[in-house]
Amino acid sequence: MLGFAAFAVMPSSRVLAHTQPFKLSPKFEPQSVAFSGYAPGTVIVDPRNHFLYLQLSGGMARRYGVGVGKAGLAFKGTANIARKAKWPSWTPTKNMIRRQPGKYAKYAKGVPGGPGNPLGSRALYLYRNGRDTYYRIHGTTQPSSIGRSVSNGCIRMINGHVEDLYERVPVGARVVVL
Repeated sequence: MLGFAAFAVMPSSRVLAHTQPFKLSPKFEPQSVAFSGYAPGTVIVDPRNHFLYLQLSGGMARRYGVGVGKAGLAFKGTANIARKAKWPSWTPTKNMIRRQPGKYAKYAKGVPGGPGNPLGSRALYLYRNGRDTYYRIHGTTQPSSIGRSVSNGCIRMINGHVEDLYERVPVGARVVVL
């Protein structure tokens, strides 16, 4: 059951995997907000405003700040979380390598999970109709990207925040990206 007890016990936005100190704007810190319209347990992403909501009961939601995809690269619609991973490995997609070979080709064989991995400490894998969309809700090694539209389409969160979300949502949870 989703509860409010964890609101008071939230890790700092300064996470070891981030190599440089970063102070997150207070509006992007996790907080309880009035929000309704979805079944409890649904994850709703509002890319325009750079927020992710976890719908709770009673017209409330847990809100987190996120970084989202650049124009033309963002996921839209509905999906389900079909898999979750702690310290996931990462491999750029063929499209990422094609668009920016100088940046991504050297990682074509993948990057093992760990503090330097671009997916950060946790990843929630989005599937639609049983197929991997190749979009993720994941941590980041670039906390300054929160509140911006800069990624290759995935939804980025501060590592401590995605760890909190990871513990709150089960495999099978519905995700709506507006």
